[in-house]
Amino acid sequence: MPECTCENVKRRLRYSLRRASQRWILDLAMPDSPPGDGRTRLLMIDDDRKLCRLVTTYLEPLGFDVTCVHTGPEGVERATQAGSIWHAVLLDVMLPGLDGFEVLKRIRSRSQVPVLMLTARGDETDRIVGLEVGADDYLPKTFSTRELLARLRAVIRRSAVTAGVAAAPPPPSEVVVGPLRVNLDARSAMLDTTPLVLTPVEFDLLASLAKSRGRVKTREALLDECRDRNYDVFDRSIDVHISSLRRKLGDDAKEPRFIRTLRSAGYMMIAPE
Repeated sequence: MPECTCENVKRRLRYSLRRASQRWILDLAMPDSPPGDGRTRLLMIDDDRKLCRLVTTYLEPLGFDVTCVHTGPEGVERATQAGSIWHAVLLDVMLPGLDGFEVLKRIRSRSQVPVLMLTARGDETDRIVGLEVGADDYLPKTFSTRELLARLRAVIRRSAVTAGVAAAPPPPSEVVVGPLRVNLDARSAMLDTTPLVLTPVEFDLLASLAKSRGRVKTREALLDECRDRNYDVFDRSIDVHISSLRRKLGDDAKEPRFIRTLRSAGYMMIAPE
């Protein structure tokens, strides 16, 4: 069998990219493109200029704007440049100036941009080191172009989800409904200046209704939430707990200030007038 050298791997990859450019460009779209102008900005750091051109030719019709640099120091500079926005980085391990692992370390010290590492060496040790240093995924250079596209989409999608979670404000520790204050962390409630003495089930029902103020909570939904707490509750017992909760709130089922019953639907917390 012929020796499997890096040059052989690159040759096969180039052939795969050429065929993909002919067969798949018209078939594939980029539904996961980031918001804005709809283009995905990709930085490719690889010293194989021909491979860079082929990847660019394949990806640009699919919604990518590809910028290529060919040394480790250039890659660090472009990836961390102030004001630059990259949706992903395609990073080769074997680079002149700085190897890919060192480039990744320096990128990670300043940016959380998704990084997909490429290498002609498929050693498990390389993959483990790259992932531990901070790579989001790893792809040997025997990859197919469809796999490259799928993995890029995946790391960009995961990054968007993570950013959304990180940007989401923390849930409030206290919910206020008129004179009623429900402290979720301390699991306590006060009506005006009077502390309410509630059972665990009553508190969970009150907290659930208060957090969903203005929206109907079905008995099934309330039951599921109480079951998550491992309480021994049954369908009709929810009504009993609500009745007890109303008494402690000084609420009237016929003319409610806080908890309104919606026949055949469930319960809803309303703001007192």
